[in-house]
Amino acid sequence: MPRSRSKRPKRPKHPRSSASKSVCRQIIKAPTNIARPSGKHIGGLFEDLVAVQARLRAPGGCPWDREQTHSTLRTYLIEEAYEVLDAIENGNSQDLAEELGDLLLQVLFHADLARETGVFDISHVITGIHDKMVRRHPHVFGNVKADTPGEVLKNWAQLKAKEKLAVSPKGVSSQSPAHSVLDGVPRNIPALLEAYQMTRRAAQVGFDWERVDGIFEKLEEETSELRAALASSNRRDAEEEVGDILFSVVNLARFLGLDPEVTLKHSNSKFKERFREMEREALGSGQRLPQLSKQELEDLWVAAKTKVRMQISTKSES
Repeated sequence: MPRSRSKRPKRPKHPRSSASKSVCRQIIKAPTNIARPSGKHIGGLFEDLVAVQARLRAPGGCPWDREQTHSTLRTYLIEEAYEVLDAIENGNSQDLAEELGDLLLQVLFHADLARETGVFDISHVITGIHDKMVRRHPHVFGNVKADTPGEVLKNWAQLKAKEKLAVSPKGVSSQSPAHSVLDGVPRNIPALLEAYQMTRRAAQVGFDWERVDGIFEKLEEETSELRAALASSNRRDAEEEVGDILFSVVNLARFLGLDPEVTLKHSNSKFKERFREMEREALGSGQRLPQLSKQELEDLWVAAKTKVRMQISTKSES
């Protein structure tokens, strides 16, 4: 097995709770007929991957891998995550397995960079998430009762808040501005996802609409304010009101149990299919879209919409 030539830092011992020790005993192995590519145990396969990544980073390894940093890998991490989403959307299990592997490699890459500087390694990553899952699921590994997904999320938020308070500097109050349920929302994520995360976390502590009608009323209010801003030709106010409308729509999706990113992706996909059908139809008649009038474009859109719907209906029936 190839090994990194860089010296590995000593790994601190991780104390395990009684719940952690008994996790394996509580797991019921589901029957499966999935054959592993090499017949190896999962642990052995993972160790092989760890060794490959260490070899790539070691002296005499891959020049590209050796020059990477946490910062240079950010783009690839995002790209791989989105490629996983594409594979899920396409329903291709082979592609999904491949893209999940690429995403896993990114996690391992970052852990290996940290190992080289003596900060942590992949064992700390695995132990951390393992112990967190046990702590945050006392209804599975403990005696806490949680019969609904809502109760689970509420318990999760409470446990997370307690954990953050336990590691906070001495004397810092939980009411301090330094502590907020929104603190865990990453600053660099896309705005749509940020709005979803913030409203979801706020809802977990009870700050939520009682009825969906309240959100519709809020949307009407924001729309009226946008119309007023447009009427006064105030671009700054218009920008703010458009943002408020988008935020309210994200909140609506979250309240209905929908992921706004996924729902928007579906709408983007629909638009893409219909628009391309418009282009094909225009090209078939010897024209291009810029040559057509507004009404002709609208007629093409309606026809494309109908045709794509019929194609989807035919596929679902077959």
